[in-house]
Amino acid sequence: MFKNIIGPVQAWLLSQGKCVGCGKELSKPQGQGYIQVTCECGRIYMYDAGANKYRRATLDEVK
Repeated sequence: MFKNIIGPVQAWLLSQGKCVGCGKELSKPQGQGYIQVTCECGRIYMYDAGANKYRRATLDEVK
């Protein structure tokens, strides 16, 4: 039940380009493909330059 409430809020924050943990704006790096972006709070995201979207990084991408 808790995920049903939090999931849409996190998706909305990511669509706005904000961190799901602290709510701060995420930087828009230059480049092509997927680019790793780290928030000030330590959460790691992947930015898709082609689609102009963020998503949470998987454990394989964090290394």
